[in-house]
Amino acid sequence: MNDRVLLITGASRGLGEATARRAAAAGFRLALLSRDREALLPLVAEFGEDRALALAVDVTDWESLSAAVETTKKTFGGLDAVFANAGQSVVVSFFGDGGADPEQWRDMVLTNVYGTALTARATLPSLAESKGHLVLTGSVAGRYHRPGNLYSATKWAVTGLAGSIREEAVGTGVRVTVVQPGLVETSMIPEGSESKPKLEPDDIARAVLYALEQPPSVDVNEIVVRPTGQIR
Repeated sequence: MNDRVLLITGASRGLGEATARRAAAAGFRLALLSRDREALLPLVAEFGEDRALALAVDVTDWESLSAAVETTKKTFGGLDAVFANAGQSVVVSFFGDGGADPEQWRDMVLTNVYGTALTARATLPSLAESKGHLVLTGSVAGRYHRPGNLYSATKWAVTGLAGSIREEAVGTGVRVTVVQPGLVETSMIPEGSESKPKLEPDDIARAVLYALEQPPSVDVNEIVVRPTGQIR
């Protein structure tokens, strides 16, 4: 894995931060993206400025996202893998029985769906050049119907997006993986889940690295990781 270049969105915390640490230990050079660049600086200091780059990017902003990809390529000489991980979660009730105000839904939908799609569009031409790998963060919540759950619907969309990209990528050498975590101990845990079994972010980071470390002839399409005891 030495010197391969991995770009991670949502890299300042949770799954992105844990994956950055695993990838750095495996020898990747890292482009770390977050809306809050300051939150990325401790990771850059930890990995070294020659091995990691911190970039302030909103994944729903095409111009800044495209510029970040170009900066990554100029800094490291190319792009080999992408972890499209940036995401948000808010509680929703379609009947208005509590939950976030509808105006708050917009940012979640744009980040989880549009932002993931833009990340793919901004990076896939470069991944085609390197015969690289695109990994997307889905969710077990995007595999089943959940009552009044718009977050779940956005992750259904990510699952469909991964399949659509994989079919378009046939013949390019690009591999596409969607990682579907169950409950993870992050700031995005739904209300009422405090007592349920949960994974740690590093559990998902290991799954991402498993996919990235396969030989070019192996395309791990989907990884579902639940904490022991979680059914759906």
